Amino acid sequence: MSHYQRIACLSTESVETLYALGAEDCIAGISGFTIRPPRAREEKPKISGFSSAKLDRILAVRPDLAIGFCNLQADICRDLAQAGVEVHLFNQHTVAGILGMVRVLAALVQRTDAGEQLVAELERQIDAARMLAAQWTRRPTVYFEEWNDPLMSGIGWVSELIAMAGGTDAFPELAVHQRAQQRIIADPQEVVRRAPDIIIGSWCGKKFQPESLGTRPGWDAIPALQNGMVFEIKSADILSPGPSAITEGLRQLSMRVAQWQALQPEPA
Repeated sequence: MSHYQRIACLSTESVETLYALGAEDCIAGISGFTIRPPRAREEKPKISGFSSAKLDRILAVRPDLAIGFCNLQADICRDLAQAGVEVHLFNQHTVAGILGMVRVLAALVQRTDAGEQLVAELERQIDAARMLAAQWTRRPTVYFEEWNDPLMSGIGWVSELIAMAGGTDAFPELAVHQRAQQRIIADPQEVVRRAPDIIIGSWCGKKFQPESLGTRPGWDAIPALQNGMVFEIKSADILSPGPSAITEGLRQLSMRVAQWQALQPEPA
């Protein structure tokens, strides 16, 4: 039996992971943004947003451990610690970090074997994506748009997933930054200059509007728009740094890169 019996999950990936580990009985409350697994929203009380949370609402479920993610939850984690709650604040921003989070969370709830099995399955899916990508000699440039106003490029694990799927991140120099403000593309014409072959929209928390890209000055010259290679990957499928970034995000990236490859002329 786990030492922790009433875990407050302040972000979605910890909920998804604990369910995948078979440790859902340890969860006392979840983030309101949780969608995986769907039954979590029916079974568990929603106790927080993401960057917004009320201390009293979290404390009402009497947590013996709170699990948060990144600097945006640092203040609420501090307040919980001051209220006497044990806290673990994850800060993974790479694919290796996601796998490490799974292992640490598994250890916290004494599900080490289940954790290793989950990591092995995620690694199998990564290897499969890489094997598919290895067949191709051309790597499309992929522009991943995390937000539209201002324009914001993808975070570290997204850039890694693009490479695993056989693409090249259009803005790799921005992907190294953890803070969203550091990944802002100040000049939209820079996207035009980098001429992405594929555009993926994943506007965090709202529906991507692909038709709006054609109204941006000069963007009609971008190969992705000319060839109909503009797609949405829902933010819940790729921007939550948990298993779904691999099981859903990587899968969809691989599918779109394969779609682009199928349109390329055969080499002479």
